[in-house]
Amino acid sequence: MNNLLRAFAAPLLAFFCLAASAQAPQPPEIAARSYLLLDVTANQILAARDPDMQVEPASLTKLMTQYLVFDALRAKKIDLQQALPVSERAWKMPGSRMFIDPKMKVPVDDLIKGMIVQSGNDATMALAEAVGGTAERFVQLMNEQAKALGMKSTVYKNPEGLPEPGHLTTARDLSVLSTRLMREFPQYLHYYAIKKYRYEGTPTSNDTNRNLLLFRDPTVDGLKTGHTDAAGYCLIATAKRDFPNLGSRRLLTIVLGTSSENARANEAQKLLNWGYTAFEAVKLFDANQAVATPDVWKGVEKTAKLGRQEPVVVAVPAGTAARIKTQVARPDPLIAPLTKGQQVGTLKVFAGDQPLLDLPLVALESVEQAGVLRRAWDAMRLWIK
Repeated sequence: MNNLLRAFAAPLLAFFCLAASAQAPQPPEIAARSYLLLDVTANQILAARDPDMQVEPASLTKLMTQYLVFDALRAKKIDLQQALPVSERAWKMPGSRMFIDPKMKVPVDDLIKGMIVQSGNDATMALAEAVGGTAERFVQLMNEQAKALGMKSTVYKNPEGLPEPGHLTTARDLSVLSTRLMREFPQYLHYYAIKKYRYEGTPTSNDTNRNLLLFRDPTVDGLKTGHTDAAGYCLIATAKRDFPNLGSRRLLTIVLGTSSENARANEAQKLLNWGYTAFEAVKLFDANQAVATPDVWKGVEKTAKLGRQEPVVVAVPAGTAARIKTQVARPDPLIAPLTKGQQVGTLKVFAGDQPLLDLPLVALESVEQAGVLRRAWDAMRLWIK
């Protein structure tokens, strides 16, 4: 988990550096307290306003609950077909519900749909109690996971997002959580695109996904809405569109504190469309492609292959792709042994002379240490050099 976190955090923390440049596209006016637009494919923030302002997350809280539920499924602590009891506490949850009651035993698969599509607080509580044992223990797990993901400004007080003092997050932290959720659990992303859902035997009064962009934009496939009087109307929307020579490109936008359900959809759509047109994504290297093959001293191999285990994609203002340049910084001399996945350099990306971002380079293959004679010979050569 630590290696995965470092691999993801390094490019994400190398935020887009062209904001001060005259060439940087200016984002549209967005009617929200805080917003952030992230190019997920390139791991770059394209635009943001007050991304570190703490706000109430409302039902965006459920994204962390979903992360922990998916993690429990991965660890086989629960199963999608497993029928869970509905406690009195879950049944009596206020706010949005999927309308389950203690007479029912509901499969995990249906509870997930109820939590995501209907934003059911009752479904959320039932899942939290199943994974954590108690809701209180589950909240502890939420905060531990937030810390592990690097969500420095987030504190959870409950699993569902009902108002509670100190229950806070930021647009930046929500971007980290959303991106990690999508990267780690792609097999569950289909839940977020479901437009309508109702559990058998329950009313139809809350069967429609509140993410209006699912009904307006066929490229949008998630992610979550939220609303309380204090939080305003909030939306995390993600879209995946196909482009020649790149394949699919995913953007994610977070709008917090808008004035209405329609406004949050409009502002999110505005940001997504702007991001796709104002910026182009350029693939510099494929996954596991050698970016550099420097000489290695004292190893059984004469050279090492340095690259990244995922494609190297950068987002630049439209029409500026030809100005991209790269440079490799690495230790010299490079001395064996090298372990596969070990960071041994940095790929520096420039737009002309303007630094864009730094990406860690790793050894794509291990290079074992050579025998005594080869090491002695290389030691002498290095001394002469």
